[in-house]
Amino acid sequence: MKKIILIACLALLTSACSNESTSTAPKNIIMVVADGTGPSYTTAYRYYNDDPTTDEIEETVFDRHLVGIASTYPARESGYITDSAAAATALAAGVKSYNGAIGVDVDKKPVETVLEYAKLIGKKTGVVVTSQINHATPASYLAHNESRKNYDAIANSYIDDGIKADVYLGGGWQYFIRDDRNIVEEFKQAGFHYVDNYDQLADIPEQPLFGLFDKVGLPWALDDTKHNRLSVMTEAATGLLENDKGFFMLVEASQVDWAGHSNDIAAAMGEMTDLAITMEYLEQYVKDHPDTLVVMTADHSTGGLTVAANGKYEWNPEYLRTMTQSPSAITKILLDSDINKTLVEELLHFTITDEELVFLQQAKVKKSSDKKIYKVVKAIIDQRTNTGWTTGGHTGHDVQVFAMGAGSEMFRGKIDNTDIAKKIFTFLGK
Repeated sequence: MKKIILIACLALLTSACSNESTSTAPKNIIMVVADGTGPSYTTAYRYYNDDPTTDEIEETVFDRHLVGIASTYPARESGYITDSAAAATALAAGVKSYNGAIGVDVDKKPVETVLEYAKLIGKKTGVVVTSQINHATPASYLAHNESRKNYDAIANSYIDDGIKADVYLGGGWQYFIRDDRNIVEEFKQAGFHYVDNYDQLADIPEQPLFGLFDKVGLPWALDDTKHNRLSVMTEAATGLLENDKGFFMLVEASQVDWAGHSNDIAAAMGEMTDLAITMEYLEQYVKDHPDTLVVMTADHSTGGLTVAANGKYEWNPEYLRTMTQSPSAITKILLDSDINKTLVEELLHFTITDEELVFLQQAKVKKSSDKKIYKVVKAIIDQRTNTGWTTGGHTGHDVQVFAMGAGSEMFRGKIDNTDIAKKIFTFLGK
């Protein structure tokens, strides 16, 4: 009996090894980084997206493609909790580094990224983000710098160190159109078509594309002229990147993280909706292009989001579903208006108490009133939804891994964030 069990185990192990070694190499690889999006965010989105008129809780695109979980810790010198730069360097190059590192190892030496290697072997490459395009995550795929804070130097490197992508879409006017240097003009001189309005993406010529749509990061999804701006940019980019040799594209839902840092559940669900629409587009893209691999993970989780708080067994997303503006936008309106109950309820789309109204009115007359009002608005929303937060920073939780398409089976189970880059390098033939 023991011999039979041993033979069966060996057969299973051989089969697993065979499946990994013979996994079909995808022609196109799309890496989606959902910045800050730990498991609590996809759970919250499932309930936020739920149709309350049905008995079942509807499956989301994230539920359909969950394959594993990844650890996120940085290099030993930075402890157990990663920042976005170290995490993105791990995802891009398969190397653990210190917090703040952009495409460099612990000795501050450049490490090759999957995007750079894809370009080297003749694939087209692109980055699509809702932050500025020289922010930590895109920079870690495109640049090498000892500090993520060196925004101008990173922007300069996008030209000075050689153009590494065929499509750049996101924010960043402040860093690319400066008094000392106009990098947008340099990209145009290098043959790129430049756009600064989402509507221009509907009719773009067949040439490299450089698009910046705001001064720094893009507006919150709830406030932007296109609430699904990440999916709009992603669809435009895939169309331009398609070619006989295939492409590698980084897509980052940058601002789930920013909502987590701000402890802003309303903004977070707006960003999660944009991410979900983008993943649904990519789900269909894979069906139409089965030689494409899509991998999505978070670089870390942010904010310590708790779906249910205060000892109560409830979470009430119905208060979020009717919101048409972010708490930040609501705060700006309240700063410039007479704060009264009618106005506040029109903005929030739910009733508030007299005590909550007083808190808002008192916040307006205090120093840094914008921050005070924003804090009260978020507190009211948290109270209604019963949402909790443990931090304004990152947490050390493992994050989910989602994958679909050619080679997606390679990402099953418990892996480390560096394994994602290593597996992509394998698909690229390195």
